[in-house]
Amino acid sequence: MSPDPSPVRPDRARAAVTGLGVVAPNGVGARAWWQATLRGVSALRPARDAPVNRVPVAGEVTSFVAEQHLPSRLLPQTARFTRLALAAAAEALDDADVDRAELGEYGTGVYTASSAGGYEFGQHEMSALWRTGSDSVSAYQSFAWFYAACTGQVSIRHGLRGTSGTLVTEQCGGLDAVGQARRRLGDGARVLLAGGSDAALCPLGWAGHLATGRVSPHSRPDRAYLPFHHDASGYVPGEGAAYVVLEERSAAEERGAEILGEIAGYAAAFDPPTGPGNLGRAASLALEDAGLLPDDIDVVFADASGVPELDEAEAEVIADLFGPYGVPVSVPKTMTGRIGAGGSALDLAAAVLSLREGVIPPAAHVDRPKDGWHLDLVTTAPRPADPRAALVLARGHGGFNSAAVVVK
Repeated sequence: MSPDPSPVRPDRARAAVTGLGVVAPNGVGARAWWQATLRGVSALRPARDAPVNRVPVAGEVTSFVAEQHLPSRLLPQTARFTRLALAAAAEALDDADVDRAELGEYGTGVYTASSAGGYEFGQHEMSALWRTGSDSVSAYQSFAWFYAACTGQVSIRHGLRGTSGTLVTEQCGGLDAVGQARRRLGDGARVLLAGGSDAALCPLGWAGHLATGRVSPHSRPDRAYLPFHHDASGYVPGEGAAYVVLEERSAAEERGAEILGEIAGYAAAFDPPTGPGNLGRAASLALEDAGLLPDDIDVVFADASGVPELDEAEAEVIADLFGPYGVPVSVPKTMTGRIGAGGSALDLAAAVLSLREGVIPPAAHVDRPKDGWHLDLVTTAPRPADPRAALVLARGHGGFNSAAVVVK
């Protein structure tokens, strides 16, 4: 590895991760989720709120009880993905053990993401508006309020009055929120909460998923989501949330914080309407931003769409960058489904814990990658390792590509 994994820009604060929070289909809480992931526990099941005449598979958070995580006064004004975000954010802040009072009124902020802000209306709120006879003006006002509700609710709940923002870049959202927070760290804010949340397993959400034509048609949970496999047939939607707390590394060390890892590089690239995808460009730029070479990366957490042509394109990117079988590839989202903005944030959390604990989580249900794709896919069981740097990849519907580099 290069001797100094800090970002190549000397004016940028080094972004240490000092807290993690997770609400996932196979575990509520970062520790519970991570242990389940290492055991290969899959939460993919037939969807409960499925479309008529179809029972697709989904990764649902069935063990989450909002009343155990949130004050009762918040429940009537929050939809599901905001509740998941609030719970994960609270865990991340508690894990970081930051004294926000010492940071000043604007010393902390939040960057969050969702696949589409309007999904607050997905959890049957539109039906409720219709039943109560709300006019178009009040419905529009409610929609506008809901659009930024997740960021606003997290900010208000925890007194995060510093710089903030909301991103809508589908599966890239979690990484993009962390990238934006890293960029602003030290620019008026010493501590930033960042991550993503999604819960679009509702009538409106399913309409969006099915309209893509990329949802797996299989009703068997163990066959529905098989990224990089010769039987891949599409993706399985999931729900959940993941957040990290970022601090200037020097300040975190000064206060004696436990540093879980560092976001050393980040980049995003957008695909043109026609022509090649830019996932490889995002990955290369993230490595450049981190001051690392491909040989310095010890594990890749893949986007793993489950759509054959997209899987092939990503496999080519990985093989071109690292060489055939050049780096272990991990896909823990095979146990949760693709969680939109929460999915890439969850992969980022997996990368942090993988480096910290010296183990690479496996892909569930995938016995081996498709022949000829030259991937060293970690399957069946966790792989003991001593990784020092990880690359996290994400692609969002509509042409978004993001990549982040995590180091110890």
